[in-house]
Amino acid sequence: MQQRLIAVGCLLVLVMVTGTVLSQVSIPVPHPDDPPPPPSLKTVPIPEPANLGEFVQDREAAIRLGKALFWDMQVGSDGLTACGSCHFTSGMSDNRSRNSLAPGIKRITRSGEPDPDTTFYNNLGPAGEVTAADYPFFPRSNDVLSSQGVRRSVFVGIGLGPADITRPEPDPNGFRIGSVNTRCVEPRNTPTVINAVFNHRQFWDGRADNAFNGVNNMGDRDPNARLFRADDPLSPLPVRVRLEDSSLASQAVSPPVDPCEMSAVGRTMRDVGKKFARWAPPGQPVFNLRPLALQKVHPQDSVLGSWSRWPQKGLTVPDYPTLIRAAFHRQWWDSPKIIRVAPDGTTSVADPPTSGGLQANEFSLMQYNFSLFFGLAIQLYEATLVADDTPFDRFMEGETTALSPLAQFGLDLFRSQLRGQCITCHEGAELTGASVRQVRASPTRIRDGQAMDRGFNNIGVQPTLQDLGLGARDEFGNWFSTVKRLSPPPREPIVVDGAFKVPGLRNVELTAPYFHTGGHRTLRDVVEFYSRGGDSHTGMVTLDGTDIVTLEVFTFTEHELQALEAFLRSLTDERVRYKRAPFDHPQIFIPNGVGPVAGFVPGDRLVEIPAVGRFGGPPTRPFLEPSPLPQ
Repeated sequence: MQQRLIAVGCLLVLVMVTGTVLSQVSIPVPHPDDPPPPPSLKTVPIPEPANLGEFVQDREAAIRLGKALFWDMQVGSDGLTACGSCHFTSGMSDNRSRNSLAPGIKRITRSGEPDPDTTFYNNLGPAGEVTAADYPFFPRSNDVLSSQGVRRSVFVGIGLGPADITRPEPDPNGFRIGSVNTRCVEPRNTPTVINAVFNHRQFWDGRADNAFNGVNNMGDRDPNARLFRADDPLSPLPVRVRLEDSSLASQAVSPPVDPCEMSAVGRTMRDVGKKFARWAPPGQPVFNLRPLALQKVHPQDSVLGSWSRWPQKGLTVPDYPTLIRAAFHRQWWDSPKIIRVAPDGTTSVADPPTSGGLQANEFSLMQYNFSLFFGLAIQLYEATLVADDTPFDRFMEGETTALSPLAQFGLDLFRSQLRGQCITCHEGAELTGASVRQVRASPTRIRDGQAMDRGFNNIGVQPTLQDLGLGARDEFGNWFSTVKRLSPPPREPIVVDGAFKVPGLRNVELTAPYFHTGGHRTLRDVVEFYSRGGDSHTGMVTLDGTDIVTLEVFTFTEHELQALEAFLRSLTDERVRYKRAPFDHPQIFIPNGVGPVAGFVPGDRLVEIPAVGRFGGPPTRPFLEPSPLPQ
């Protein structure tokens, strides 16, 4: 470490800090091994499947459908929880602090068996409220600060209104007060969806595959995934589909069927399709749900404004089948036949009933293929959520005054191979090795003689056994890790246990709390975490006994800490901060813990997030500052 400090060298200059205080800043002398600064994100094409046109006939119509579905509270089994319920802040993440703790339910034993910890940090319980005094979590707790989803229940059937027919069952992970379930909280912190289109895979553990199979998040790992295609409407046939660079679609179809996030236990995406594309025999009325029927849409919404019923709720288009027919080729939704699913999962094509409704195991073609429409439409909407107009991007495009001297110093530290080494993981214009471009170039990364998936690292947020992350397997026994699935495997030891996806850094100022645990509160806390080489320096061992090489300890000076934070703040796109197009959104009501009967669901404290149009609105208050969300 002493040699590294000597090699860096420095030059002292005076700069203005926060507009009022002059501070000395050490500028590192460039080193030959330092890579150049990353280019502007505007230089990177947006990834997209080459065969998208086989499915989507009208891109703009698909984006409209995707934005409506993303923000529609009717998607949740409770008729209240939308995809956007966990992505409502300026940074499209979550800043709630009440009923937002999850205990260490991902913990395992040394032999790899589940060993969930269902006790809550500081005796806060499932409805408690985290404060600044509770930070940092580790080593005091293995709890996670994340997003509240639905109350535990079992799916019974489709209701007439926005909520499904469900039956409560005791929550197995401790989300209960007495005999009453509270809202479940996800076991990992909610990442932003902004710039997620550049990721090769989605979720912290990478389980949402780059290839979308049209059905679920598993891509090629699920050999049984099938849709039906009706080139002849009278003869729909089962087919496999595969769209590369569609991890956003793979991710999108997971929360609506997750029993913690949005779904009652046992609900499928076909059931969600039956809810949104209802069926009746020819000549009989169909009572479909109006898109965004519970929410106002701003008349200047950048995508949905022309269809707004402002000041009434919902869109002027009467139902989701109308939006689906406009967006997708008819062979994916047009057939008078129904598909019947047997208890063993096998399917058959049949004639529809002449009276009455469909049975629970019977689906129209549009209902059966709803996962395809939902996934691709949300992918196309989220592909518009690109933040590439930050001060850093403008600086790299030649605007020399876009970065302050302090932020420029931070950029030099960020790419320094002697002092910061941040760019080693946050590489390329996307500022992550988990991007499509970086993984395409090399899916494996060798660090300190150890092999791992490109764009994933165990950085010592917690000991490995608290959460295997990338080192886990799916329900078919397949590894999430592509390196684990390589044949032949790398010669080096594989250290994917406890590894998580390297996030991109744009708008990181707006997405607190940080890391997959949500266990660090501020950007300063994050920079200090890297200064000390992570939090966990023991228990960093894979299940097969390999010691994982931990981060280097840099012990940054105060000047360096300030500079790195200044650089991270230069990665904020002001359109994102103020929710300007394309980051505007409809009105949404989010639960914020347990309270008196209010709003849609007894026991929820509901907070209105008002509709915002293309010109934006006030920024979301920072996490835990200056006060909790209004009641």
